[in-house]
Amino acid sequence: MSKNEKLIQRFFSNPKDLTWEDLINFLKKYGYEEKVGGKTGGSRRKFIHESKPPIILHRPHPKNIIKSYIINEIVTLFRQENLL
Repeated sequence: MSKNEKLIQRFFSNPKDLTWEDLINFLKKYGYEEKVGGKTGGSRRKFIHESKPPIILHRPHPKNIIKSYIINEIVTLFRQENLL
């Protein structure tokens, strides 16, 4: 199993320890690009796809772990948009 396949399988298993970097890599695999707004960007991040709706998230802090409800929302969006 390739590194990409492992990341995808891990994401859909709704892990409790998925990091922000893992999420960014996952979204990049599906054609999303991270955009930071303003001078500093703060913690709000927007992920843009050329033909799909944007995904707007807050970067987690102080810990770098993604909450499970965010993973569920992304999985739901991907199913609605037939990205899976």
